[in-house]
Amino acid sequence: MADQASHHKHDHATLTFPEGFLWGTATSAHQVEGGNSNNDWWQWEQTRPQQFWSGPSCDHYHKYEEDFDLAKNLGHNAHRLSIEWSRIEPEEGKFDLREIEHYQNVLKALKDRGLKVMLTLHHFTNPAWFAQKGGWENRKSAFYFERFVKTIVPEIKDYVDFWITINEPGVLVWGSYIAAIWPPQKKSRWKALKAMWNIIRAHKKAYKAIHKLVPKTEVGLAQNVQSYTAYHKHSLIEQFGVIFSDLASNHIFYFLTKGYHDFYGLNYYFHYRLKEHGLGVEITDVTHFSKDISDMGWEIFPEGIFNVLTDLSNHIPIYLTECGIATSNDDRRIRFLMQYLQEVYRAIQAGVNVKGFFYWSLLDNFEWADGYEPKFGLIEVDFKTQKRTIKPSSLLYQDIIKHNGIRHKLMKFLGHRVSVKEVLEEK
Repeated sequence: MADQASHHKHDHATLTFPEGFLWGTATSAHQVEGGNSNNDWWQWEQTRPQQFWSGPSCDHYHKYEEDFDLAKNLGHNAHRLSIEWSRIEPEEGKFDLREIEHYQNVLKALKDRGLKVMLTLHHFTNPAWFAQKGGWENRKSAFYFERFVKTIVPEIKDYVDFWITINEPGVLVWGSYIAAIWPPQKKSRWKALKAMWNIIRAHKKAYKAIHKLVPKTEVGLAQNVQSYTAYHKHSLIEQFGVIFSDLASNHIFYFLTKGYHDFYGLNYYFHYRLKEHGLGVEITDVTHFSKDISDMGWEIFPEGIFNVLTDLSNHIPIYLTECGIATSNDDRRIRFLMQYLQEVYRAIQAGVNVKGFFYWSLLDNFEWADGYEPKFGLIEVDFKTQKRTIKPSSLLYQDIIKHNGIRHKLMKFLGHRVSVKEVLEEK
């Protein structure tokens, strides 16, 4: 039996992903475009210290062709991006034809380079007029969003392969109404519930509207999902906390929108260890552990992506619409990509229908309330000169895409200090 098991081990084979697998990166309009002065985030930024202003950001609004050339030359076959609602509808009911034409040009530029387009219609930011009407607390918010969708989709439908209606509803509501660290900073569970219910309604309306306008397309949303483990393996309270937290954060939105997804878009960054606290549980601070954490204090836990993929597998296609690490040390990003993609491969071997991976992000960019300090990009941006510099991790990702998998020799990056050039040029 041992010889037979040994015979079936392919230690030197490429970990090959399914044919047609999508390999790309993700961005969002406010984080890379610069100058989005008509939205609620821009207005809120002006109340904070200047280092937290988005300002010109990466000037992707003007440099998108250069950025897409980099993505194409690095082998990407897909790209996820968003359009900025506040540019397209700067005043209620008034749509800017020049901005619609701009986004047509942006999306056409991707198609001209042979990249599949996954488009996000709402990525955290709201038009200022929408925010002044109460934002997602307003019952008419779903109507306003549907009107926007019905206006813009016919204008850009020829350039879009996959539609994301709304990015991370749970994070949007948590940041705005639970933690209240994002605009409008209204700490209220009641307002949070109202906002979430209206976002659910908005997604359903948008889903139906897009399918009516583009019958054979694919529509979903991007949900932030987290993995959980008990701090004490045999604590029933902690195990119950894991189950409840998983249901509340990873499953309930999908349950409430059942039948309104052609695919699941999963954004994966977080792993939480839950520890008994009184009659309940609390999230353990892992920054004092000898564990691998990102520059934002998030635990690096590759097994977690396998866990959430297998947990949410439901005979529906899954795209990892965001997954990345904030680090100024690109060697860590290389190890991150290797470790996490191995777990994605494992999930596929376990039967999960994963059809694409979008690393966050193509560019170092504006990371919301944290400003420009976190570095997620495969491409470095000098925000003073707007110069782009390809990081070594981009070359590793390029090799993985070229071979549609992880070659055995790339394993040298795990546990060894070797350069990308040295390994990739090795015969």
